[in-house]
Order: sequence, then structure tokens, then C-alpha cells
Amino acid sequence: MTNHIKVALIGATGKAGSYLLKTLLNQGYTVKALIRNPSTYTIIHPNLKIVSGDIKDLETANKLIESCGVVISAIGQAKDEPLISSVAAQNIIKAMEKQQIKRYIFLTGLNIDVPGDKKSQKTIQASTWMKETFPVFVADKEKAFEIIANSSLDWTMVRLPWIEQTDEIKNLVVSLEDNPGEKISTTDLAFFLIDQISSTQFVRKAPFVASL
Repeated sequence: MTNHIKVALIGATGKAGSYLLKTLLNQGYTVKALIRNPSTYTIIHPNLKIVSGDIKDLETANKLIESCGVVISAIGQAKDEPLISSVAAQNIIKAMEKQQIKRYIFLTGLNIDVPGDKKSQKTIQASTWMKETFPVFVADKEKAFEIIANSSLDWTMVRLPWIEQTDEIKNLVVSLEDNPGEKISTTDLAFFLIDQISSTQFVRKAPFVASL
């Protein structure tokens, strides 16, 4: 059992993060969740501690990560907000190194390339569309990955197709070479992420995941 490990969660109000939070709490984990506007947040649980603030602030990152054993980030880039990925990566690394925490799990899209990829033409086309349509956002995510890859953390970057919000458990497929499907169930993803808390299978690797 690993649910004695306290989890620092970033992005708890998003598509993936909200299902992950629910699953973590259901499995008995204690979670510190970063919420920018806690006055409008309605979830209450004895194992949930809300930390107010923004991950772009280093002091907030330190406060969130303090006393935790693992950090999971499900943050996304909002269209009309300042770039977040690379700044968040820098703050998370600084806070984790300060508090000697090693395990970091984070989500990103299909468009981030890593050595060893053997992307199909379909995945390449989807990646190219993202890079051409949102070049600034993608560049910031690429910068964030470079920062994290060059750190001493035990990181896992989980690459996702379209996120389907559902409680249904499907057949999860994982690949280190190419995107294996068009969608990922939020519930499948939550269970996969929780498995990575203690698993070393994908440490310093970037698996693609999908539900079939």
C-alpha cells in the first residue's frame, strides 16, 4: 500500500485533475491541492487540505509541496492567461529539491517529442497541427520538459490524447513509442497516475496512454 504517501496535486479543478483527486481520496490518500480561488471551491474531505495560490509563485510552490512525498501536476494552459508550463516547472523543481522530494508526475499533450518516439503519421499530423495553431503554448511546454528532463527528479511525463470525462473503466493501453488511441478516460488516467506513485517502470520516461 502506498496511500500513506501525501500527494501534492496541481490542477485539481481541471478535467484530469478533478477525477484524479476524487480517486486519490477514495483510495485513502491525503492530498494537498493547489486552488487559485478556494472561496468558490466546494469539495470538502477530511483527507483534503486546500492550499490557496498560484504555482507561478515560488513561495506557494514551497507551501504546497511541504511534507508531501510525491507531486502530480495536471495543469493546463488557459487560452487567455500568461504562460504557465515553464515557470511552473522551475518552481516545482526548486521546491522539490529544497524539500528533498524526488517523485514528480505530470501530464502533457501528444505534441511533445522525446528520443525513442516512433510516432505514426496520424500522431505526427496531430502534433504538427498543435505546433502550428498554438506555437507559443507548445514552445513553453517543450521548454518545461527540457527543464524537468535536466533536473535530478524522478519524473514521468504522461502524454495524452483527447480526455474523456467518464467514471467508466476501460482498457488502458500504454506505449513509449506512439499514441495508442484517440481518447483517454479520466478514470483510467487517474488509476494509471496513482500506480506511478510507487512504480519505477516509467521513471524518467514519457509514456503515451489511451483507453480502448
